Amino acid sequence: MTFSEENYLKAIYHLNVNFDEEISTNAIAEKMETKASSVTDMLKKLAEKGLVNYKKYQGVSLTNEGKLYAKMIVRKHRLWEVFLVDKLEFSWDEVHDVAEQLEHIKSEKLINKLDAFLGNPKEDPHGDPIPDANGMVIKVDKKLLSEIEIEQNVICVGVKDTSSEFLQYLDKQKIALGSAIKIISKEDFDASLQLYVDERELMVSHKIASNLFVKIV
Repeated sequence: MTFSEENYLKAIYHLNVNFDEEISTNAIAEKMETKASSVTDMLKKLAEKGLVNYKKYQGVSLTNEGKLYAKMIVRKHRLWEVFLVDKLEFSWDEVHDVAEQLEHIKSEKLINKLDAFLGNPKEDPHGDPIPDANGMVIKVDKKLLSEIEIEQNVICVGVKDTSSEFLQYLDKQKIALGSAIKIISKEDFDASLQLYVDERELMVSHKIASNLFVKIV
C-alpha cells in the first residue's frame, strides 16, 4: 500500500462515517483536493485490491477489509496525536500535520506498544474515538452545541473543525475538552449564544457553536 492509497482509504472512511452511504467521486475529490479523474483512477486500483466496492457513476464504499485497513490508519493517527500532546507537549492545533506523517508507519508491534504506553486511550486530543487493535470504535453520544437547549448543562467532548485557526481560537477563549458549559441565552437575530464556560461568561457565534461537540450532563 502506498501513502496515497492509504490516504484515500482514510478519506473514504471519514466521509462514510459522516454520511453512512456510498460516497461520490466528487466528494472524495473535494476532500482530497484533487481532480475527479485522479480519484477514479485510484478507486479502480483500490477495487482491484478488494478494498472498495466501486462501480462507475454509482459511488464507492469500503469493503470489510478496506474498512478495517482504514480504521488501523485512523488508529495510528490518533494514537500519535495523543503521544505528541501528552508526552511531547505539542498543542492540539499542532499535532495533525505531524500525525499525518507518522500514521504511515507499518509496524503493528510499535503501534500496539504505543497504545499500551499511553494507557490505551479511548479518544484523541480533539475528542475523536480511537479504534482498538481489532477495529472496534466506542462512539460517544454527542451533539453540536448549536443544537442544545437554553439552560442545559453540557461538557465539551470534541470539535468538528480541527483547523489550527479554530483550535487556536478555542485556546484563546479557554475552551477545551472537559470544559463545563451552560447556555444562558440565544440571540434570535444570528443564533449566537451567551454561555457560562467553567463559570466564566462568554458570547460565541453560531459558527463556533456549530463546531463544538458536547455531551449532556
